[in-house]
Amino acid sequence: MRRALILGAAGVALMLAAGPGAAGKLLLALGLPGPAAALVRDPAARGAALWLAGDYARADAAFAEAGRSATYNRGLSLAMTGEYALARAYFDAVLFANPADSEARDNRAVVDRLAPKVQGEANSAGRIAARSRAPDGPPVELFSAVSRPLDEGRIVPDDDWLATLPDDPGAFLRLRLADEYSRRLAMGFTPPEAGDPW
Repeated sequence: MRRALILGAAGVALMLAAGPGAAGKLLLALGLPGPAAALVRDPAARGAALWLAGDYARADAAFAEAGRSATYNRGLSLAMTGEYALARAYFDAVLFANPADSEARDNRAVVDRLAPKVQGEANSAGRIAARSRAPDGPPVELFSAVSRPLDEGRIVPDDDWLATLPDDPGAFLRLRLADEYSRRLAMGFTPPEAGDPW
């Protein structure tokens, strides 16, 4: 009995010496997230305590303060606060860093069903339509990534067009290599041909 009291007193003394953060993490481990959130200083751990306590808005603020280390948890807290589109973006970031994260993939699928769908306008070539604006006026012209879309006055790459091409992969390869050589020569990456050293 006396030994248990000495060990308990030593544990309390060590916890007091370690500071309130350690006590908060101990309370979190014991299943008391509410009191733990008040003691923990680390924003990621405080966010986890607030999450477990059911205070999702404050948990989201703590995860935002934690930064990149809490990307997955921030996605969860954003989903719980109704910010589905932003939560989807956070899960996308987690999957970009680790495509094998099955939990992030599953949560992204759930959030994706709840997020509003974004639908943009496209021009006739299927590209995203964009309008350039004069510095102080309305849109002045429609432009796309190419000067003219494929299907406006040009050849459309369909089955009929494909049937007109000769079946000569060597010719295509020769043209492609010549074009690449010209491009590198123009950029200065290819040394000029050497003359006769003798």
